[in-house]
Amino acid sequence: MVQITFKNNPVTLPGNEVKVGDQAPNFTVLGNDLSPVELKDTAGKVRLISVVPSLDTGVCSDQTKRFSEEAASLGENVEVLTISADLPFAQKRWTEINGVDSITTLSDHRDLDFGQAYGTSMKELRLLARSIFVIDENDKVAYVEYVAEGTDHPDYDKALEAVKTLTN
Repeated sequence: MVQITFKNNPVTLPGNEVKVGDQAPNFTVLGNDLSPVELKDTAGKVRLISVVPSLDTGVCSDQTKRFSEEAASLGENVEVLTISADLPFAQKRWTEINGVDSITTLSDHRDLDFGQAYGTSMKELRLLARSIFVIDENDKVAYVEYVAEGTDHPDYDKALEAVKTLTN
């Protein structure tokens, strides 16, 4: 089981820890229009899944903007998804205010299905733990980072390098 802290307090992450080499679990989250979205909807592409507690916080906002800025240079065979437990309406508002349109924001608010499948649901807070997953076009997990302290930034360079390794 992954052990992390959030604001230096330990949190419980029920669900499954995902590891490199695993078959990526499917999940159902909501698009900004409330439509269900599953991992299989992006089948055949490399997926960079950026998980944040809430887009309306500094580190989460920075993380999402960073991957949005990088998305165009990753190529057409790469899908960048940001998943949080924010309401879909809040995600849509955030993307419009911040001019972010090169990634897809998805909400795990309704069922925390992604959080359970990937072991990122913080039981005490009903938020998702900051993490990064890179999944290849055959749905194999190629890179995983569960950020040890939830208010810290992930290792952007390692995640992006994992994507580039799969697309070169």
